[in-house]
Amino acid sequence: MDEVRLAERLIAHDTSDPAGLAVAMDFVAGWLEGRGVDLTRHDLGDREALIARAGSGAVRIIFHGHIDVVPGHPGQFAPRIDGDRLVGRGAYDMKAALAAMMLATADLVDAPPEDVQVELVIVPDEERAQPGANATEMLVDRGLRADLVVCGEPTDMQVGVQAKGVMILAVEVEGRAAHGSTPWLGDNAVLRALEVYRRLESLPFTRASTPLFPRPSVSLGRIAGGDAVNKVPDLCRMDVDVRYLPGQDPAEILRQAGEVGATSIEVTISRPPADTDPDHPLVRALVDCGAEHHGACTSVGRDGASDGVSFIEAGVPAVEFGPVGAGHHGPDEYVDIPSLLSYRRSLAGFAARAGALAPVVCDGRDGGARA
Repeated sequence: MDEVRLAERLIAHDTSDPAGLAVAMDFVAGWLEGRGVDLTRHDLGDREALIARAGSGAVRIIFHGHIDVVPGHPGQFAPRIDGDRLVGRGAYDMKAALAAMMLATADLVDAPPEDVQVELVIVPDEERAQPGANATEMLVDRGLRADLVVCGEPTDMQVGVQAKGVMILAVEVEGRAAHGSTPWLGDNAVLRALEVYRRLESLPFTRASTPLFPRPSVSLGRIAGGDAVNKVPDLCRMDVDVRYLPGQDPAEILRQAGEVGATSIEVTISRPPADTDPDHPLVRALVDCGAEHHGACTSVGRDGASDGVSFIEAGVPAVEFGPVGAGHHGPDEYVDIPSLLSYRRSLAGFAARAGALAPVVCDGRDGGARA
């Protein structure tokens, strides 16, 4: 299958590394240009993004993909096939989806949909967890817009219309130093920090639920404390990943966090929840195409965040839609091979179907996204 061969080529690049990212972006650009796709490279300072185009018309659709991945062991960048599974770092999140998006865009160049412009946006930094604007935010600030954005994040062929908000907390906890042989004379900051974390994950906001989410999530991502093995640590720092639900107030969450006994708490990264109207005509059309080519397809909530929220904040409806798989960010990440062709066909079919919706879409612009 073309989708598998192309996905294998993408997985083989270690795109958790800047050098690997640069090579992979050049490969993607060359692949698209070699198939006659109109391509623009956008210089964003220390990184670049690609935008490929197919078709023209009143309805504007963006297929959004990222080529970067979280770090993995060297063996994870050697893709392998295990039955109906393609295994490797980024297979599910989201290089196989990106491969199918590239092929669908090439399909649409060969058979342009009526009254529809499709843009495939490829960014290098969706997975970054550092403060500051990422490539998608920069492109949106420069005026990138559409009637619907389809982010190829892993959804098992469902359409994600909601996603949790993100609040990354830098938490510092102070203790009292003492000699390692007399720990009872000190106050271990690392142990105190673990107690603080347990209080964080038990705060009242963590017990909320919505129709699409059973609960928020709190994850201890990093912890560091102590500067000598024979000394009781007097300072510990944690980075805590809080994912809250649509409708929850981040200011109230931060107020509750201020009561857990930490010395200081700082929000280093904040992104609002994603919330797109499931009854938007283009969302319904995407669900229908997913069902036509794969089977059961419906609107769902997604635990992870995506770059779609950058568009939603600008008033552009955005959803997540990707192939079947499991294990993203884990040691055995894989994508289901048969779902890749279904995914490619769903995207191309959705673009073709969107043209017929031009009158209602154009009349209803600016009414489908909520942040």
